[in-house]
Amino acid sequence: MSKPELAPEVDHFYSQVIDENARLSMSADGRLELLRTQELLRRFLPAPPARVLDVGGGPGAHARWLVADGYQVELVDPVARHVDQASAVCPASIGDARRLAAADASYDVVQLLGPLYHLPDPDDRKKALAEAQRVVRPGGLVAAAAINRYSSVFEHAAYAHLHKERIQASISTILSTAVHDGKRGFTLAYFHRAEELVEEMRSVGLTDVRVFGVEGPAWSLLKAVEQQSEAGPSDDMFASVLAAARLAEPYPELLAASSHLLAVGRAPEGGAAR
Repeated sequence: MSKPELAPEVDHFYSQVIDENARLSMSADGRLELLRTQELLRRFLPAPPARVLDVGGGPGAHARWLVADGYQVELVDPVARHVDQASAVCPASIGDARRLAAADASYDVVQLLGPLYHLPDPDDRKKALAEAQRVVRPGGLVAAAAINRYSSVFEHAAYAHLHKERIQASISTILSTAVHDGKRGFTLAYFHRAEELVEEMRSVGLTDVRVFGVEGPAWSLLKAVEQQSEAGPSDDMFASVLAAARLAEPYPELLAASSHLLAVGRAPEGGAAR
């Protein structure tokens, strides 16, 4: 496959700035994200040894536990560093979520737990979701993660610098445009509203779409305590924040408070929308 068309600032961020391999284990909210993603996906995954395509799977953080659960996992990612790291976990190759090399209906599950973050063009997001729908079998599961539109408000309040004019200006831009330009801190990124993510899933023919708040409404408390206290959050606080995420699930008005969103849907039976 030819080299994926990846925004240079995204490639630089994941190749040279951050080690994505450690992100879900190095912070309390990262551990919460991993745990909740696992428990949400396990509700919908078919029994192992189903075939899973992990699109934009990074260095294999999710592939690792899926393999341990007995799934046959293959991973594609546009960042060479990630593919090198993921190769120790499962078969991994360079790939673009918008142009998958996989054959039609060749996987039981396709997950995109990162690509939608870095595709600010709605046509690109639709291409990625349409490709997932193409390569999953009829009735198969497609799971897609997104960064919540409002997560930066909670995060930067937890960092205790949201009152600063420069930070407010940056966050205001994200709230009004849904895009972070990648010039400071994080890289080029798109921030979803829950209803928008559902509509994007449905627009490519996916059915039975449901969306969940991954970390729930209290995740920023973990972030705040970790940032402002040398001791960090206690086990009881972590357990309480986790309980809040679970309790919030039936209440869509609380989705806006989560850091990440996870949508799950099914490819139509019989491949009618292919």
